[in-house]
Amino acid sequence: MQDIKQYIEENKDRFLEELFELIRIPSISSDSTHKEDMRRASEKWKQVLLDAGADRAEVMETKGHPVVYGEKKVDDNAPTVLVYGHTDVMPVDPVELWDTDPFEPVIKDGKIWARGADDDKGQAFMHAKAFEYLVKTNQLKCNVKFLIEGEEEIGSENLPEFCENNKELLKADVILVSDTSMLGPKTPSITTGLRGLAYWQVDVTGPSRDLHSGIYGGAVANPINVLSKMIGDLIDDQGRVTVPGFYDDVLEVSKEERELMAQAPFNEEEYKKAIKVEELQGEKGYTTQERTGIRPSFDVCGIWGGFTGEGAKTVLPSKAHAKISSRLVPNQDHHKIAKQFKDYFESVAPKSVKVEVSVLHGGQAYVCPIDMPAYSAAEKAYEKTFGKRPVPVRSGGSIPIISTFEQILGIKSVLMGFGLESDAIHSPNENYPLEQFFKGIETIPYFYKYYAG
Repeated sequence: MQDIKQYIEENKDRFLEELFELIRIPSISSDSTHKEDMRRASEKWKQVLLDAGADRAEVMETKGHPVVYGEKKVDDNAPTVLVYGHTDVMPVDPVELWDTDPFEPVIKDGKIWARGADDDKGQAFMHAKAFEYLVKTNQLKCNVKFLIEGEEEIGSENLPEFCENNKELLKADVILVSDTSMLGPKTPSITTGLRGLAYWQVDVTGPSRDLHSGIYGGAVANPINVLSKMIGDLIDDQGRVTVPGFYDDVLEVSKEERELMAQAPFNEEEYKKAIKVEELQGEKGYTTQERTGIRPSFDVCGIWGGFTGEGAKTVLPSKAHAKISSRLVPNQDHHKIAKQFKDYFESVAPKSVKVEVSVLHGGQAYVCPIDMPAYSAAEKAYEKTFGKRPVPVRSGGSIPIISTFEQILGIKSVLMGFGLESDAIHSPNENYPLEQFFKGIETIPYFYKYYAG
């Protein structure tokens, strides 16, 4: 495959323009006003797969946003790889913090700046172009299927049912995913574990209407004050979650594995500098990498209520709200955790307010065995193009559908990510280095080569 670099060089401008056409579609799955954009993005992906050489590609319906399925069969006896990606993106708020239009990609400082540049349009698109190269140069030795969904950023709510109804269609030997990050541009890594997720909305109601804070302040409970205290009490001074039973099923990682994890290059000072904080915090007794890889966490993702406009308004609000998420580790069941938190948080609410917890979505943790053939193929592919063996790491992030694939389809996933920590996914000014984008297109074909044997 020595001509892969040449193929990329000859087609890189076209690759970028095709990717930009996809990025320009504001496919925000969580916003109902973008429903038609989600369909447009699916139709675009269908065309991308057909143009790349798929024998078949179609937009298929779910109860929510559609999915795109494509396939190319080369040999009944060849292994089958199912490529998974998603075309939906996170909202862009606060849009005023963006330096450029989120949906008009710009190349600056050697990076693509746009929502979805990395997560996951840029990374998923690498697979389409690697696939195109293998088909057009007659080097594809695996059967390939594509599953591109539109609800990953909202928990893939309707994909499990789609998988249940299409088990034969999605039958494969391994699932290949690029929706994770590397340790650094010169330090390749393969994500071998993902944390699970539980996500809630909390609604606190006090008085029947907003009140004058002078007339009623000090006599009537303020829902924002109450919610803030309740949230503050969820983490103790050891950095541990106080919900009863929260740690009961946590899989404790052995000393030997923790020592292996510690060999991954990590500079805490650079880590703090990159996100502009002076001090880190978390569960006592664990390193920063362990806190984000093998331990659960608990975070408020958003909190609101009362008056937030310009100027002052002396109001005691009627309601307060929060979005809360928990990252889970192997053996923690997200359904069980979701109920534990709901029951506990509602039970400790003072009688001065009404607290209601709604479970929004969740997913199980996932661990990839490093001794399976597909992992070995990925390892060799990185080593071929980066010149060094990739480090196995456990990510703090979650891709809930990955564990669901294993439960429903019985297929393990290999997570070949090329993103970087600095890509600011889910944040304003998301970006993706051109070098990582093209390196991904260069590396993925070697996975097929080594996996086919």
